[in-house]
Amino acid sequence: EEVPDAVIPAASKKITSISSPLRAIVRLRRHYRGLKKSRLHLELPREKSAEFVHTRLLQRQLSVNRSSLYSPSMSFFNQSGFESSQYFTFDTSVEHYSVKKCRRKKSRRKSRMVLYPDKTKKYLPAEEKSKAKRCLFLLIAIIFFQILNAIENLDDNLQKYDLDALEKTMHREVFGQKVAVDGIVELLKDYLATHIHNKPLVISLNGPTGVGKSHVGWVLAKHFRSVMDNDFVLQYFVMHHCPSGVAPLTCEIDLAKKISDMVTRAEIEEKTPVFILDEVELMSPVLLDTLSRFFEPNQTNEFLNAIYILISNLGGAEITKFVIQNASTELLHQQWGAEELLSIIQPVLVSVHPLWKAADIIPFVLLEKSHVINCFLEQMRREGLYPDQKHIENLANQLSYYTTGDKQYSSMGCKQVVAKVNLL
Repeated sequence: EEVPDAVIPAASKKITSISSPLRAIVRLRRHYRGLKKSRLHLELPREKSAEFVHTRLLQRQLSVNRSSLYSPSMSFFNQSGFESSQYFTFDTSVEHYSVKKCRRKKSRRKSRMVLYPDKTKKYLPAEEKSKAKRCLFLLIAIIFFQILNAIENLDDNLQKYDLDALEKTMHREVFGQKVAVDGIVELLKDYLATHIHNKPLVISLNGPTGVGKSHVGWVLAKHFRSVMDNDFVLQYFVMHHCPSGVAPLTCEIDLAKKISDMVTRAEIEEKTPVFILDEVELMSPVLLDTLSRFFEPNQTNEFLNAIYILISNLGGAEITKFVIQNASTELLHQQWGAEELLSIIQPVLVSVHPLWKAADIIPFVLLEKSHVINCFLEQMRREGLYPDQKHIENLANQLSYYTTGDKQYSSMGCKQVVAKVNLL
C-alpha cells in the first residue's frame, strides 16, 4: 500500500522531536563519564578494589607478553621486575617529590666524591669535629691576654719608679764606675718590674774609700724619695744611729722596729721600701744577725718586697790589689774580669758574716786621676766657684796616687775633694 506523502513529514517531525533530547542526554552522559575518568586518573585512590587490581595485573601481563615477542632475551628480567614492581599511579606530585629527593641525595654525594688517578670514585672519610680543638684555642687566647697584661704591668711599675731617669743621673754624677752603675740599675729593673717576689733584693756596694759608694747611696735615696714618699726610704748610718756607747741590743730593737713599721706601711700602699745601710763594716754581730733574718726567703709577703743597699769598705784591699795588678789590661771592663773579681771578694765578705751569701755584690774599683779632676769640677760647680782648669789640676796633684805604668789611681779617691774645695 502506498502511504500518502502528507503523512511522512508528520511522522519524521515526531521522531526528530523525540531523538534530539535523547542525543543531548547521551552527550551529557559521555561528558560526565569523561570528567569522572580524568578525575580518577588525577587522584590517588586510597583503597583499591580487588577487581581494579586484577584488571591492572592483566594489562601488565599482556604488555609483557607483547614485549617478549620482540625481545625474548629480556622476558625473564621483565617478569622478575614485574613481580617486584610497585603499582603504577598517576600521582605526579608524589613522583615529582621523589625525583627532587633523589637529585638532592645525588648532589650531596657528589660533593664528597674524589676522582683518584685510577679513575675510580671514592668517598672521603667523614670529618670528625673535636671539642678539644676549641678548648685549645680558648686556652691560647687566655694565655695571650695574661702575658699582655703582665707586660703592661711591667711597664707601669718601671714608669712608676722612673728608673731611666735614675740611670741617667747616676751616669752623670758618679765618675769612673760605669760597670757598677749598670749592674745596680739592672738589678733594680729586674726586681721592680713586679710586686711579687720570693726574696728581698740585697745589693752590697764594696770597695776602697772615696770611690763613690756613699754618693751612690745618696743618689738612690734622693731619687726614691722623689718618686715615692719619704716614709718609704731609710738611710741608716751606723756611727750616727748606733754610736759606740749604746748597747747593741738597743740598736737591734730600734733597727728591727724601723724596718717592720716601714714594710707594713709599704705593703698597704703597694710600694717597695728602700733601706740604705752605710758603714756596715762597723755593725756589731748582733745587728748583722738581725739583718740576716730580714734577708731570709721564708717570710711573709711584706718582708719579701724590700730593697736593702749595704755600703761598706769590706773587700777594699782585695779590689785595690786586683786593679793595680791588671791596670795594663782591659780586664776590668770585661765580663770574665768582673766575675774573677767577685770570686775574690765574696769569700772575704762571707767570712765576716753569712748574710753576704744572700747579697748581690757590686765592686767599686779605684778612680783614675781624670775622675778625680771631674770630682773637683762638680764640687766647685755646686759651691758656685769658677772652675779654673789649671787651678783644678794643681789641687788634684796634691793628692796621693798609685802609679802603675802610664796610669795613676787615687789612693783616697774623691774623699779629700770636698775639704780641698772648702779651703779655696
